[in-house]
Parts: sequence; structure tokens; C-alpha cells
Amino acid sequence: MKIGAVDLFCGIGGLSYGLKKSGIEIVGGIDADPSCKFAFEENNDTTFIHKNINDIKGIDIKRLLRGYDIKILVGCAPCQPFSSHRKDKKDRTSHKDWSLLYQFARIIEESKPHIVSMENVPALTKEQVFKDFINVLESQNYIVQYSIVNAADYGVPQRRNRLILMAAKRWKLLKGISLIPKTHKGSWLTVRDAIGNLPPVRAGELYRADRLHLSPKLTEINLRRIRASKQGGTWRDWPKKLILPCHKAKKGKTYASVYGRMCWDDVSPTMTTQFYGYGTGRFGHPVQDRALTLREGALLQSFPMNYLFLANEDELYMKAVGKHIGNAVPPRLGEIIGASMMRRIKKVGG
Repeated sequence: MKIGAVDLFCGIGGLSYGLKKSGIEIVGGIDADPSCKFAFEENNDTTFIHKNINDIKGIDIKRLLRGYDIKILVGCAPCQPFSSHRKDKKDRTSHKDWSLLYQFARIIEESKPHIVSMENVPALTKEQVFKDFINVLESQNYIVQYSIVNAADYGVPQRRNRLILMAAKRWKLLKGISLIPKTHKGSWLTVRDAIGNLPPVRAGELYRADRLHLSPKLTEINLRRIRASKQGGTWRDWPKKLILPCHKAKKGKTYASVYGRMCWDDVSPTMTTQFYGYGTGRFGHPVQDRALTLREGALLQSFPMNYLFLANEDELYMKAVGKHIGNAVPPRLGEIIGASMMRRIKKVGG
């Protein structure tokens, strides 16, 4: 059987790369951010379509998947409206990306793929938009299954809780699709496993053989702070003279998940789009006095060393590459999603 997938909100292709590794052909990826084009096409050997999802019609997806026996539509709609990190949590619906899941549902209705999958943050399950999304799928005769998983249980060296939804048409795939059993339960890959062999660099220095192995500079006071930090500790370990005024305030005292070092023998915290910033999370290197490099963030997201993020002639902007890496679905998680689909397809195919 010919099995093909289209990736909505494809970004730089983390999900597509994992699906491809599981044996699913990636027919194309669609995203509104043109800066993702190089990485997506270079690593997935397919076409990047620069288009806003509001302008995508079901017929567009049907054309892309014409000739495939099993048609798959996947996507990770931007999670910012639903993230627990949002400051303005009271009015999530005002976020510009709030309605994108409704557009995803509309495209499913119009294109009628055999299999649908979505990855997002767990908090989405509490929102009406998620219930509406499921209602649309069930009204279109899909069997819907979803669960909250920790990516570390599937071989991503990172504590990353994610909602994974998979839906299959009753027409042929019978009992739907569920995730395969945990592959790394009780045997998580650690920070040491992922980045322990990389050459050491100092804050603000670049390892010449790998331009992604670059850590931003630190101010003198932040150098003093990270030198006073312990693996797995917090700013509470510092001398009083190094503690920020905001952390001395009543509200700030409870917020300890910044300015911390990771632990060598544990998974990393969730990689965000600012994982290279020492003060934006627990992103201090376990033993070196600096924040993570772009390369380390990519490896902790389970991107392979040979994944290309920008062309040789392109100038490197840390903020842009960090955003691409932090927003991506970890390729290893994509591979697990693909393997779960393939297991069901093979059973049905006999």
C-alpha cells in the first residue's frame, strides 16, 4: 500500500522527519512561516508550501494525496494560546492563533483523510475548542483516541508532556489507532546521553567546527549566579547578594523554575523557544558556566546531528533558530506517532 502524509503547521519538519523514519512518505508540508522552508525541504526531501491555513482548502489536500491508498493528515497547531506559560490566561480566545484548530477541523471535513493526528500541550483538553474538534471528527465517522504522554517515556531526553490525538476512519481501520507501548519506561535517556560528548565551550564562544554549538554571552553577574548554581537547584542556592529583587518579593519567591542548572543524569526540562537563555528556565549547562547552545537544544529535542537548520550561506540568528527548534515536535515523538499508525495499517492490510 502507498501511504502518504501531509503535515499542517509543519515548521522545520520535526514531526515529518519522525513519520518518514517510521515508513510514511511525506507528500508535503504547509506553514505560514517561510523561514522554515530550507530545513523542512532539506531534511524531508519533499515540498514546503508557504501558505496560511485559512487559505488551504480540502481540495488542496486531496490533490496532494491523490494516488495514495492510505491518506494521512497531521498537524501541531501553535500551542501558545493554550500554554500554561501564557501570562494573560484569562482571555486565551483573544490570541491570534486561537482559531487555528477550527481551521484544522474544517480541512479534515473537506479532505476526509483516513488518519488524522495532532500534537499539542495538555492544557488544550480543557478548552471548548478541543471538544469542538473532537465533535467534528466523530461527526465525520472517525474513531478518536487521545492521551497525555511524557516524551521521555518514548526516548526523548526531555521532560515534555504532550497531548497526542489520533483518529482513524471507521471505514477501514476498525478500532482506531492508539500509541504503541512506552519504549523507555524506567530507562529515560539523560542529558548526559544527549549532549555529554559535545566539546566544551564558554559563554559567548563558538565551536568552529559546528556553528550551532554556540552559547550566548553572560553578564558578569549572571556568570557569578551560574557559578553559584547547583545541578537541579534553584536561585535559592545563591548568596543573598545575587538574588534578583523580583525573587525577593512575595510572588517571586514561589517561582523557582528559572536560573537553574540541568542535571547530567536526568532528562532536561521542556525545551522552549528560549532554551538558550540562562534566565528563561532551568537551561544552565550541568557543569559548564553557561546556558545551552543551539546544538544542545536540538539534540535534547531529539534532532539528529546531521539535521540541517539553515543553509551554509545563511547568517545565523540565534533567536530565529532557537524558535524553530523549540517550536518543533521532537522527531523521536513523530517516529512514535508514525510507528503507531503503521502498526494499525499493517494489521488492517493483512
